[in-house]
Amino acid sequence: MNPFTRSLLEHVRDRRVGAFVMLWDALEDLVVRVYRGGAATEQDEAEYRHLRHRLQREVDTWGPRLRPHWQRTHIGGRPTEEDPFLSLLRARRAADFIGDWAAMQTLPAARETLDHLLMEIIEQEAGA
Repeated sequence: MNPFTRSLLEHVRDRRVGAFVMLWDALEDLVVRVYRGGAATEQDEAEYRHLRHRLQREVDTWGPRLRPHWQRTHIGGRPTEEDPFLSLLRARRAADFIGDWAAMQTLPAARETLDHLLMEIIEQEAGA
């Protein structure tokens, strides 16, 4: 897990968001592994199906809170025009990430969005 995200999670009491972040981390690891390796194993495909199924529900739940954060990010130097989470979950198979530079450029926007969501939740929990 990204060290900054990990440090933020240590201050968040809401376990639901922690579960979402952990799932997203697993997807991020998978995307990078498949991209760098230039291949997707059967295990990668099974993992992607599982993560995609779970994350589609999570993104539906967290989408409204994620939106204002991802709208302030950039992908490839340009303002993000599309939800980076949905964009990455659009892939049908793990193998779709082989050579997918656009997916790799989308990952930082999703990570930045998660970090900003965590900071927002920390502030809200501190004020509660």
